[in-house]
Amino acid sequence: MTTTGPLAGRRALVTGGSRGIGAEIVRRLASDGADVVFTYNSSPEAARQVAEQAGAGGTKVIAIQADSGDAESVAAAVDDAATRLGGLDILVNNAGVLAFGPVQDIALADFDRVLAVNVRGVFAAIQRVIPHLGQGGRIITIGSINSEWVPLAGLAVYSTSKAAVAGLTRAVARELGPRGITVNNIQPGPVNTEMNPDDGDFAAVMRPMSAVGHYGQPADIASAVAYLALPESGYITGVNWNIDGGITL
Repeated sequence: MTTTGPLAGRRALVTGGSRGIGAEIVRRLASDGADVVFTYNSSPEAARQVAEQAGAGGTKVIAIQADSGDAESVAAAVDDAATRLGGLDILVNNAGVLAFGPVQDIALADFDRVLAVNVRGVFAAIQRVIPHLGQGGRIITIGSINSEWVPLAGLAVYSTSKAAVAGLTRAVARELGPRGITVNNIQPGPVNTEMNPDDGDFAAVMRPMSAVGHYGQPADIASAVAYLALPESGYITGVNWNIDGGITL
């Protein structure tokens, strides 16, 4: 079936695409015409449903299992996606985990897991995808405003990981710019997901800090990803873009 849309003919890999923001990114890229492979770690049924929903419009949407905390698994997923789609044009590093608590109470194993998924896994995916990307390639990472804004205690490990991604984005953008590949980092504020619902206790604290007075939705982040994936976004690179409803103003 021939598909249409602003991303028709483009091929994307999204890590952590079985739920929340990742699932919405998969659906948005597919609805814009891209063929998409996405990874999941431990939710095969959710992944199957996302693949069916996102592929209903005629694009190819494939779910593959990969642990984003295992660099070898990440690298294999990149190669597998390129094989299944006949190449890659877009990488979206969405997979991420959170460890929350006082510095003195965080186990080093939890610290290592957060850095393995949120930083090492991102680096491994970027490193592996570069040979597959040509002129007009796009690398987009989902970071967090907590890379630069820490509104409460308990975010030391998570903030560390997201600050690392922000620095990595700027450095890799400098390296890959001459090859026509852009590298950007979207930094969401509070977004309504299972991990952080907009009717939870945490939301009651965060919502008044926002300029717009409400949480974002996964579609808000997916829209930003879709824009950065477009050919006309080629002059935007090295950006850490806060999509946060003005919470960091």
